[in-house]
Amino acid sequence: MLDLVYGDYANHDFASYHIPVHADVPPIEAAWADEADDQLNPSGVKGIGEVCIVGTAAAIANAVWHATGVRQRHLPMRPDRVLLG
Repeated sequence: MLDLVYGDYANHDFASYHIPVHADVPPIEAAWADEADDQLNPSGVKGIGEVCIVGTAAAIANAVWHATGVRQRHLPMRPDRVLLG
């Protein structure tokens, strides 16, 4: 949360920051969009959540690099590739 007067963070740690839990989330209803796309893939379906996972592998690769000093540029990231560098 930002302090509107000074523009700084009002909470500097998780002890005083409210992290939403299950009880804080309103009910969510999932629905299907009846639209087939035969050009997309063999099953003709689209995944709406695929867009948000694009940066996950890069973030994990950066974490491995910061922890070990070995840059991972290929997936899957395996322990043998980290150990061999």
